[in-house]
Amino acid sequence: MNRINSPVLLLFILLSIQCSSGQTNEKNANTSLVLTASIPMPGVTGRIDHMAYNSKLHVIYIAALGNNSIEVVDLKSKKAVHTIKALSEPQGIRYIPESNVIFVANGASGECDVFNADTYQRISMIQLEGDADNVRYDPVASKIYVGYGDGGIAIIDSKTFKQLADIKLPGHPESFQLDNEAKELYVNVPDAQILATLDLVNNTIKNKWKIDSATANFPMALDAVNNRLFIGCRKPAKLLVINSETGKTVSSIHIDSDTDDIFYDGSSKQIYISCGGGYIDVIKQTGPDKYEVLSKIESRSGARTSLFVPELNQLVVAAPSHSGKEAQLMIYQAGTGFLPVP
Repeated sequence: MNRINSPVLLLFILLSIQCSSGQTNEKNANTSLVLTASIPMPGVTGRIDHMAYNSKLHVIYIAALGNNSIEVVDLKSKKAVHTIKALSEPQGIRYIPESNVIFVANGASGECDVFNADTYQRISMIQLEGDADNVRYDPVASKIYVGYGDGGIAIIDSKTFKQLADIKLPGHPESFQLDNEAKELYVNVPDAQILATLDLVNNTIKNKWKIDSATANFPMALDAVNNRLFIGCRKPAKLLVINSETGKTVSSIHIDSDTDDIFYDGSSKQIYISCGGGYIDVIKQTGPDKYEVLSKIESRSGARTSLFVPELNQLVVAAPSHSGKEAQLMIYQAGTGFLPVP
């Protein structure tokens, strides 16, 4: 009897182990981001745009575009602690630690305001033509880059806050990424349906690559090590992986609707995509040209802007007020990113 049942028992044990392993990996896949806190922002109404992090004070600065304010949220106490009011549709924002200032780009007025991060007093202002939007900062070159207007990148000295140069584009720039080593800037120009490469030595356009497989190319992230750009398109909703040296699309993945922020974490090889449709898509890079959907995590309708903070290994997602629920920051802890077993 034992000889008859032993093979059956062994088969049962092996199947149980396989099922258990599959369930564990599925669980890990589904918890690639874990919601650990929701921080209310009372009185904040309308659309929320981009964010910045101050590691010294452990606070997040939120450009509350529809509220015409900058909201300051303390991640330690998990409370909103200050509001900078009377702005003009703030969109882009950056904390500059070397000078301890908050740099804010205003869409309605084209003004770029500079605030002291301790007192919140405005100490400087740069006037651009209009629709001042995304902001990037190069601490090595002490330069701030601002996309604005019908087509331009303004280059601003981060010490004097004076405009140094201007690079014209064939349409309003959305997200753009800085490659310090290549001394290039990669820019999404959805109106012209192109990806532009800017030469930052000569301040000129180096390449204008047409994007054909999808339109409304808004957010962007960069993997400088593998020369890969991750571009979120809204029509249709896709993530395009593009070789930054050739402009060729090497992969395309369907994502959720209305994305506005993408972040690439080089340590975990994970891509985080916040979508206004109410989800966060997490995609695993298994090779420069190979990508797998790791998980789709429910957030909240309209929560399309986010900020990945590498030193905390956290994704911060901004959820605007919606259907009677007040605005809030949703804090997700990033996991290890295991893929499910087929």
